[in-house]
Amino acid sequence: MPLAAAVQTWNHVTLVDAMCAASIKANPDAHTIECALHCGADGMGLLTADGTFLKFDADGTRQALAELKATKKKDHLRATVVGELTGDSIKVQSLKLD
Repeated sequence: MPLAAAVQTWNHVTLVDAMCAASIKANPDAHTIECALHCGADGMGLLTADGTFLKFDADGTRQALAELKATKKKDHLRATVVGELTGDSIKVQSLKLD
């Protein structure tokens, strides 16, 4: 029987769409909510402190887009994410913008 993935928490990480992840590494806080919402249909994820992009599962992407639509923020898209990491993908349990 395979081992269950451990639940992890990522605090105050950059929330970004998959399409823009590579291009915003140099200045992730300048990435706008408008861009994230426009490009987010291809998937959302987070950037770790070392610049690694971890993609969310479909439910995590839905949660991220809902949070983005509900906020008044324009940029500095930071979040706290709880989920299970498998490879470079996160099965999101909860996500809240900081």
